[in-house]
Amino acid sequence: MAGHLGRRLRRGAASGAIVAAAVAALAASQAPENVIPPSTDTAGGDVPLGAGDTATPPDGSASGNSPYHTDLPPLDTPNKPGVVVPTTPVVTGPAEAGIPATVLAAYKRAEESIRSTDPNCNLPWQLLAGIGKVESGQARGGRVDANGTTFSPILGPVLAGGAFANIPDTDGGAYDTDSRYDRAVGPMQFIPSTWATWGQDANADGKKDPNNIYDAAQAAGLYLCANDRNLAVKADLDKAVLSYNHSREYLNTVLSWVEYYKRGTHQVPDGTGVLPVGRSDGRGRTPAGTAPGLKPPVAPKPPVKNPPAPHKPGTPTPKPPTPPAPPAGDPATAVVRFESTAPGALTATAGRTFAGRPAVRVLDKAGKPVEGVRIRFVIGDGTDTRFALGGLRELTVATGKEGTAATPELKAGEKTGDFAVSASVVGASGLKAVSFQGTVTERRADALARVDAKELSAATGGRFADEVRVKATEGGKAAAKVTVTATFVTSADDAKPATEGPFFKAADGTAVRTLTGLKTGADGVVALPEIFAGDKTGGFTLRLTAPGGGTVTVELKVTAPMAPEPTPTPSPTTPSPAPSPSATASAKPSATASAKPTATPSATPSKTASASPSAAQPSATSTPTPTTGS
Repeated sequence: MAGHLGRRLRRGAASGAIVAAAVAALAASQAPENVIPPSTDTAGGDVPLGAGDTATPPDGSASGNSPYHTDLPPLDTPNKPGVVVPTTPVVTGPAEAGIPATVLAAYKRAEESIRSTDPNCNLPWQLLAGIGKVESGQARGGRVDANGTTFSPILGPVLAGGAFANIPDTDGGAYDTDSRYDRAVGPMQFIPSTWATWGQDANADGKKDPNNIYDAAQAAGLYLCANDRNLAVKADLDKAVLSYNHSREYLNTVLSWVEYYKRGTHQVPDGTGVLPVGRSDGRGRTPAGTAPGLKPPVAPKPPVKNPPAPHKPGTPTPKPPTPPAPPAGDPATAVVRFESTAPGALTATAGRTFAGRPAVRVLDKAGKPVEGVRIRFVIGDGTDTRFALGGLRELTVATGKEGTAATPELKAGEKTGDFAVSASVVGASGLKAVSFQGTVTERRADALARVDAKELSAATGGRFADEVRVKATEGGKAAAKVTVTATFVTSADDAKPATEGPFFKAADGTAVRTLTGLKTGADGVVALPEIFAGDKTGGFTLRLTAPGGGTVTVELKVTAPMAPEPTPTPSPTTPSPAPSPSATASAKPSATASAKPTATPSATPSKTASASPSAAQPSATSTPTPTTGS
């Protein structure tokens, strides 16, 4: 919170150094050898985490930076020489490793659930425990009912400015009972606006309750894993915790508890967990009173100076005996009747959510409902159906005041077939389990249509150049992952498979005219593989079908190959005449003739000699070119 962070800044390096020193001591005495040093890749720049810098990153936080508990885990450092070991038991000793049973179960269930849906996050339950410790002291020492809901709301201070952030009301007081300003709520201290986005119904009671440890732990885990974080990476782990509360001191405190819990924890009864003392705003522990089972000392009253005279006993009036209260124990022992309240069988299309869900009721011998009985639901084999919450196959749900318990919604996978969900009462082996039958059917499409209307034509022996693409829809919406079958049939009116004409090629290169197992994509479209024309001309029909009634026919045309155009014959050319033996003089092909033609042995100029080499054999009518004698 803004004001609170300002005060932390004024405290400066002193408080930060104390926390950092404590964390360092913890690392030296308890933490594993592979503890990674503080990262310098922080939202605030190159200042290492744990250096006392409390600058607030620009984004929001889950808790609104509300105050938190500053208690650190015990440090088991070796005793120095000369130091007397105290014999008085330390209150914050091994008991600090104890986590209330229901709270611990909620942390571990959240880890398991998120691991199944986001395995790359690597969320450890000890991180949730560390945050739960500093936010609420593990739900005030585990003061929760059988469903994991706190007996009274856990509320942070009013975020009305001043020493805290100023966050006007966002929930109409629905979660924090304040219609003017927000307050952090529940064991994981979510502010209402953050809960509106991240709230979960992890205990399947039909509501998202920030005061329920199952709901809050699941929501916190999802919040920490946001933005594709890998919490096994130190930088991502730091960013995740800082996104919960922007204080670097908060980060160090949480991580010190994480390392402490990783070295070993044990389960303690609900309501008996050790309560923290210090708070970051200096107000001490949360309004939870003293630790369960411990009462503050009462000052003795002074003696009465004049004691009254002793009263003479009279004849007592007899009163009917008060029937003894039934011994507290497992409510499952009171159950004598266990029955289903879910009507009919469970049916869903692959990839969709079942409309119904398994539900049971438990009654005692008087026919009255029994609250707090744990019912274990297990999805059997046969399909890959899972509970929508976390993708789990098994979970336990406690009955409510009406003695009923129902599972979260069931989500069908892609494997079709039959399966069963069994329900049994935990702790009552004599009661017969209740079974719910379920079926997963294949995905459906009520319509198929070509994506385009191009004419499909090819010559015999060739292949069709254009791809055939078909879209499947269900109720007008794209139907993804629908199985489509393509078959060449005799005609549009005769669905008998064709034995000649166009074909597909199997993986081994053989011709096939039926393809099965084609799947539409996320947009409902499927593209057929290449189609070969075959060796017969004419019109052919391809029929595509899908479960749910979707059908479309595609017409193809195969033509004879075009005759090749004849190659043109070149016209004959007249060869040039050989030059005359008498005309050996070289002359350029120009208008100017050689001045000295070749002389004969008699030295008499030849009247038939041509001055041009292109007229080796002049006609008889040619006019001789005059020559000049030498």
